[in-house]
Amino acid sequence: MKKIMNEKLAITTSNPVRARSYEYPRFTYPWHFHSEYEIIYVEKGEGDCLVGDSIISYAKGDLILFGSELPHSMQSPPDSGEEADDGEKTELKVKGVNIQFEKDFMHYSISQYSQFIPIRNLLEDACRGIKFTVSRSGKIIKLLKQIPSAKGADQIILLLSLLQMMATSNHRKYLTTSHYTPSPSIMRNERMEKVIAYLNKHYTESIGLDEIASYTAMNPTAFCRYFKENTGKTFKEYVLDMRIGYACKLLNSSVMNISQISATCGFESPVHFNRIFKRVTGMTPTIYREQME
Repeated sequence: MKKIMNEKLAITTSNPVRARSYEYPRFTYPWHFHSEYEIIYVEKGEGDCLVGDSIISYAKGDLILFGSELPHSMQSPPDSGEEADDGEKTELKVKGVNIQFEKDFMHYSISQYSQFIPIRNLLEDACRGIKFTVSRSGKIIKLLKQIPSAKGADQIILLLSLLQMMATSNHRKYLTTSHYTPSPSIMRNERMEKVIAYLNKHYTESIGLDEIASYTAMNPTAFCRYFKENTGKTFKEYVLDMRIGYACKLLNSSVMNISQISATCGFESPVHFNRIFKRVTGMTPTIYREQME
């Protein structure tokens, strides 16, 4: 299974931002994590990104935000950047902008001032990784390209402007499963906090609607409506996502076979597990494990 590297970045409280443009034949940095937030804009290139407990694709025009301590690795296709038959290097394959900033970047202002609520929520949600599609947003792309060469306060101002645009964008999707870490917005709801806490302990077990609804003092019908309003998913979908998230971790970090993982995660049979896993991730458990090796 993949070993994870703890990357140490040259970022401090007196030098909180590291921004640069990149041009490589291919991405080569291994599976890793760091305490800083990271933004990667893909101006050119395509491939897969390993993030948390998921594998997602990236392409030209994608902007990815990784939260603090979130494991990730950008993967180029196997043949990109290799030598051609005549010994010449093939065309450049990946290009864009990379921005990293400290975990406590402007912590007091962002945590205390109401003007920064959208950015605060964005950074909280980044613990699951977020991908934005900005291929048609000339304003964001222009701003992104200015940040590496900007100096002093100008760079901080540009980064805050970028974070504000990302925070208010409707073209975004979470990268990890809901099990990887519950959405902070859910956890700010006291009743939902009780439900999520219970699910975190018992999601691999058979949970009846009457049982879980009792934690909110609702009948099952009202609970199902309440749950979907707060999570965007039905109760069944949410539990299945948690089980698939756990299965991804076991596929990546254990020697258990598929049948054992299926039973451990609470699926009724390996056939059911394979069907749900492929529906959620787009690949079978076997292929997922092979790609993570």
